Amino acid sequence: MAESPASSPWTRCYIGLGSNLENPVTQVATALLELQRLDNCRHLIHSSLYRSDPVGPPGQPDYINAVASLETSLSPLELLDALQALEQQHQRVRVQHWGPRTLDLDLLLYGDQLISNERLTVPHPYLHERNFVLYPLAEINPDLTIAQQKSLAECIKQCEKGTLERI
Repeated sequence: MAESPASSPWTRCYIGLGSNLENPVTQVATALLELQRLDNCRHLIHSSLYRSDPVGPPGQPDYINAVASLETSLSPLELLDALQALEQQHQRVRVQHWGPRTLDLDLLLYGDQLISNERLTVPHPYLHERNFVLYPLAEINPDLTIAQQKSLAECIKQCEKGTLERI
């Protein structure tokens, strides 16, 4: 008997990846491999890598970004803990808000859930205005609707591609 979607323990999630320190291409590529090996996660697909201008304090190197999609049976906070553990393996140091980093993993979407607590906000609060998230996201799921509210295509129409480039 086929399992109905309502009873499935698996939730489709989208994760934004970014790095601008210590060989960013390698940092993001390695993190994509590590996401494939997370416990209770499966079916990882990901976008191409993109080069983007830094957001935040001036003088930072450019970022390398990607978006990954996976299914997980982890709760949102369990997945957040797993993502933060991967950041720590890459020696992420949280010194400056939006400052340079070896690896940044953001939980962008967790199914259609709306989550807001002291540790996690989903959909990611800046998802709709970040070209380095929207364009890679459209590469892997152009028909996506964000938390049953707005289509990805609508978000992209309101967010210029600018200097973002696929590498």
